[in-house]
Amino acid sequence: MPIKNIILDGISLNFNTIAEVAYGDCKLIKVSIDKSAREKMISSNEYVNQIARKDNAVYGINTGFGALSNKKIDEHDLEELQYNLIRSHCTGVGDPFKQGTTRAIMLLRANCLIQGYSGINPEIVDLILDFLNHNIIPVIPEKGSVGASGDLAPLAHMALALIGEGEVIYNNKLVRSSFAIEDIGKNCAKLGPKDGLALINGTAVMTALGACAIFQANAIMKIADISAAMTLDGVLGTTKAYDPRITNLKPQPGQIYVCENLNILLKESNLINSHENCGKVQDPYSLRCVPQVHGACRQTLEHAKQVFQIEVNSVTDNPLIFVDDEEVLSGGNFHGEAIAFAMDYLAIGVSEICNISERRIEKMMNPTFSSLPSFLINNSGLNSGLMIAHVTAAALASENKYLSHPASVDSIPTSTDKEDHVSMGVTSGRKLLEVLQNTKDCLAIELLCNTQALSFQLPNTSSPVLNGVYNLIRRHVPVIEKDRVFAHDIKIISGLIENGDIINEVTAHIGELK
Repeated sequence: MPIKNIILDGISLNFNTIAEVAYGDCKLIKVSIDKSAREKMISSNEYVNQIARKDNAVYGINTGFGALSNKKIDEHDLEELQYNLIRSHCTGVGDPFKQGTTRAIMLLRANCLIQGYSGINPEIVDLILDFLNHNIIPVIPEKGSVGASGDLAPLAHMALALIGEGEVIYNNKLVRSSFAIEDIGKNCAKLGPKDGLALINGTAVMTALGACAIFQANAIMKIADISAAMTLDGVLGTTKAYDPRITNLKPQPGQIYVCENLNILLKESNLINSHENCGKVQDPYSLRCVPQVHGACRQTLEHAKQVFQIEVNSVTDNPLIFVDDEEVLSGGNFHGEAIAFAMDYLAIGVSEICNISERRIEKMMNPTFSSLPSFLINNSGLNSGLMIAHVTAAALASENKYLSHPASVDSIPTSTDKEDHVSMGVTSGRKLLEVLQNTKDCLAIELLCNTQALSFQLPNTSSPVLNGVYNLIRRHVPVIEKDRVFAHDIKIISGLIENGDIINEVTAHIGELK
């Protein structure tokens, strides 16, 4: 396959490109810098070096940092200042970020730095892209950022790898970063004035977590519509509540999209037609109100997309270099409040997808409502069926509820109270990804249950598109005849969600869902 060239210009990065770099085959992707962006970096770096040779104290270039910003540093100590900054700020703890997340972090940090307001040596940004292009993954602990003055601790671990003093995953092995850099024929980064600070002062970690979450949530919202439609058919529900005339009287954008999706997914369902005259008028809310609930959840995603599309192409470090004005300005673009809010809001939306999915699972367990065998198994009593699969879904939904408490409502002062208000954005992002994982697994359980429910409705089948999804899952997960280890089935279906097979199956039949 041909190599895809991704050229960063600092202003046009989007979620699809971030996902390609984070999760795609790194052997088929090459990231480079736009020529005009490189020229801006060169000019900005030259201006920083001019300042470093003068006597005036300029924050971040020839001063201490944070509460030590009032301390002027001698010119002959400026290189050591930057190395000390990186080493001292490497205080992260916990498990390392996943490799895809770390690749997104490096991409976003580079995209910020190339805009020419950071004063960094362009050769250091080249090395970041060398790491991406050779799949060298710095080991960055997840915990240690409070989401203001940037993601200092995690980005310091990235910078430590660039200067050859950190650890990286290279060729699937944990090695010293100096070895990996030498092995690709490059040199470790050499830090000049402001280079260290430019590397670590920004929102790249928060933004990477959010961008990866948006990519995943986009798929989860579509899977939720697919799974809800299959559950409706599995319990012989009615589509009357999905009549567009109802939604048109409450035209929330998300509700409109979900209503359209459900009607397209259920079109020509033999099961819907099989009980046209059964007299059923209303289903429980978890089925009847899918457009309203899923639609509201989608609007949390749309808000996150709007906020993050701005953030991924923003300059978020401090101080900022305005070469044309011959001025260095200190500000607060490193503060992650906007994206922390957006991630907390999205976590609530994704959590509700899990919450309503669990309620639909319960309806399939309950023969009083569904008229299906108890716990979707014949000879129940001897067999427990999917009883405890539902319990797992309940556990996931409940866990999501406490994970949806917004991290951004917290703040804690640091640096002798100079950094006295923070966003907790990395915490927001980390728990958002946990909520997404829980929701994906809950939807996998719903798909395990509704495919079993549909098997009891044979020879009547669902719509052609949903029958395609049913058959896809059946190629990997057979009909349940008696008890077995259902954890394996859940993991398989979760994999079909994660790798895009279910959405691809739907797309092949009816095109892209909204």
